[in-house]
Amino acid sequence: MQNIPWHVLHVLSNHENRVAQHLTVRCVEHYVPLYREKVKWTDRTKVTERPLFSGYVFARISAQNRIAAISTPGVLRVLGDDLRDMVSEEELGRIRQGLTGGLLLQPHPQVPVGTRVRILVGAFTGVEGVVSEMRKQCRVVLSLAAVRQSFSLEIGIDDLIILDHPTGAPGTRIIPAYGN
Repeated sequence: MQNIPWHVLHVLSNHENRVAQHLTVRCVEHYVPLYREKVKWTDRTKVTERPLFSGYVFARISAQNRIAAISTPGVLRVLGDDLRDMVSEEELGRIRQGLTGGLLLQPHPQVPVGTRVRILVGAFTGVEGVVSEMRKQCRVVLSLAAVRQSFSLEIGIDDLIILDHPTGAPGTRIIPAYGN
């Protein structure tokens, strides 16, 4: 079974655990990475487990169990059909090790370069810009219209709101005027 790659099953939102139960009954090896999150209600705080990759379940699908996997209630489709669309044992092993080792793994939105955003905190609250780079922090390019110059600001992804995704051709950037 070790030589069978891990496929990615796209499943109905919030049905990851139900799909996992069905796959267990159908004898299909699967993995749903779960992280712990504190949920605050009006009267109490509770720690719950949520899928690290919402809407996805990893499964080892062989020729013998392919129909069993894709006909599972809640499975929408299998992503990709070649090796580059599959997840390696090493990648999933690192995620398992991180979660069991107590590392704080949480979902993080992927914001593509060229996305227009609005800053929510600090001296630039309300200013719009374009994401120019993603590293540990998000780098946003802002422009000062009066001098036709731009500057960048590094800011946490949680301190931004996405306005729209890039629409131009690859490599082109639209930089708005400062304060728009």
